[in-house]
Order: sequence, then structure tokens, then C-alpha cells
Amino acid sequence: MNHRKTLLSLAASVLFTAFCAFSVQANDFYAGKTIRVTVGLAAGGGYDTYARIIARHMGKHIPGNPSFVVDNMEGAGGLIAANYTYNKADRDGTFIGVWNSAYVLYQALGDRAVRLDGSKLNWIGAPIKGSPSCAIMAHTGLKSIDEVVSSGKELKMGSTRAGSTYNDLPMILNQTVGTKFNVINGYKGTSLITVAMRSKELDGGCWGWESARVTARAMLDASGEQKLIPILNHKKWEDPEVANVPIVRDYIKAKGGQEGVQLFNAWINQYEFQRPYVAPPGIPKDRVEILRKAFKATLEDPEFKAEAKKSKLVMEYVSADEINGLVKDILNISPKAKEGLQFLVRKQTN
Repeated sequence: MNHRKTLLSLAASVLFTAFCAFSVQANDFYAGKTIRVTVGLAAGGGYDTYARIIARHMGKHIPGNPSFVVDNMEGAGGLIAANYTYNKADRDGTFIGVWNSAYVLYQALGDRAVRLDGSKLNWIGAPIKGSPSCAIMAHTGLKSIDEVVSSGKELKMGSTRAGSTYNDLPMILNQTVGTKFNVINGYKGTSLITVAMRSKELDGGCWGWESARVTARAMLDASGEQKLIPILNHKKWEDPEVANVPIVRDYIKAKGGQEGVQLFNAWINQYEFQRPYVAPPGIPKDRVEILRKAFKATLEDPEFKAEAKKSKLVMEYVSADEINGLVKDILNISPKAKEGLQFLVRKQTN
């Protein structure tokens, strides 16, 4: 019996020593390293703004205090960065991508341009749950979604590409409530879309209110034809600009019925983890856990919270476990919903 206890004690000691050595190795890895954060859209927009404020604080919550560098890999509405994250980025824990979570839905819809598997990515966390909204410029002469629908007027809406709120929400509204939005793809980010709105090249756009309330503040506060007028929002906000604006789901239900609501519900799940920090597959698990813990600690950091508040950025931590559950749900989309959303997917030519 004593011999058995001695063996068990020795085995436990060996396991504990190995675990400690493993932890030390993981904690030492980031010392002197630089973590690259690549944003899939242009500088100055919502994705870029959120990514940079997190990067400024996250290093101090990682053992070894690595430095962070943020760059922008523009193109195809963030899809180039998304595909790069999955297929080409370094897999040692020193690369993080920030791009549109909609590409998980587009994977499920069978978009051949999306070359990733959301179930195999290492989701670190997300800083916000999105609130997709639409707004038009005062130069259109229209002031509400009801006026947009009843006028029958074709409005040019700026977009990056399929898979973005800019593209998808106007198309869903065309399909469900009878708007005549003409979606113009090819812009590299919010900052360029808003410039085009002010020059009357575009009539409006659809993007997250959590971003628009900050990045388009000058336009929301403007007067005359330069004023940006919100016409729909996904959630209720206390901000005076959208306090009385119709809720998207309610408006679709009233105008497009339950079938329209089902399409919207299948599409909206992606907004439960917006502007995520995501790492490639194949990274050592201990480093993934370090990054996840550091992301959570950053969003709880008083100095970070103070800077976010000063910048008027809304933060709502979404954990990796929550994201993995949402990704699973999105990838298990029903055949009926998948068929119903095929109008969003750009047809590829051989």
C-alpha cells in the first residue's frame, strides 16, 4: 500500500512539474515579441477604431508585455484579410485578424470566395454586439423609411462588398419591404463611404449604429443637405438621433410578414459578435488561452474603459465560448433559410 502511495505521489509530482514547465514556457513566449493586428477595412472606420483602442491596452495583460502593431489590409470588404487570417497568417500566436463575422454566414451559404472554416478559427473575443442601422442624406429630400418606401425612389447606398452590412441590409430590405436601394460595392471602408455621401456621390448607407454614432458624428450634427438622417435601427438606443427610429425586425414584420422576419433572423445572428479579434487555426492552445484572457482583462481594464468612454465607444465583451456557440449555430443554418438568403451571394463566373 505504501509503495502504491509513493508511486502515485511521484506521478502527481511529475505531472505538476511538467504542467509548471509548460506554463512557464507559454508565459515566456511573448517576451520581446510583437503581435500584429490586421484590420480588414480602411483606417478611420469602426473596425479600425475598435481594433486600435484594444491594441493600445492589451499588451500589458499578456505575460512578457509584447508590443502591438495595427495595420490595414483593405480589399473586398475585409474578405482578403479574413482569407489571409485562415490560410496564410503566422500560426505562432503573434497574428490577430479583425474582420466581418458575416463571412461565417457566407461560408454557410456556400460563397466560393470565402476560403475559411469558422469552426476551426481561434476566436479570441469580440468587443461589441452589433446594431445594424440605415441612414440617408438630407439631400435626398426624404426623412424616414416610410418616405423611402412610398416614394419608390432609387437611392444609391455605399458598400464594400457582399457580406457587409452596407450590402446585405439594403438588399434584405429590397427583398422584404419593397425599398429600391441600389447598392454600390467597391468602397474600402466607412470613411470613404461617408466622404462619398457628403459629395452626393451616394445617398446613404447601412452600418452599425455603435460605429455610426461616433464615426459619422459630424454628419449627424450637420444641418441642411449635409445632414445624415437615421431611418432604421436593430435595437433601441437612448441616442436622440435614433430614439424614435423604427426597429428593423418590427418594420420587416409589418411590411414583409413572417417570411421576411425569418430571413432577417437567419442573417442577424452574426451581429452577436461584431469586430472580433480572431487568430488562425493551428496555434498552440496555451497561447490561445493567454490571448483570450488578455482580451477579457483589457475590456475590464479601468484605463481602457476610460479611453473608450472618452471616445464614445460602446463596449460589450463577448467571450470565445459564446462566439464558438454562435458560429456553430450559423453553420447549422436550415436549408430553407440558406435557400432564402442566396440572393445575397454574388454568383461566381468560371
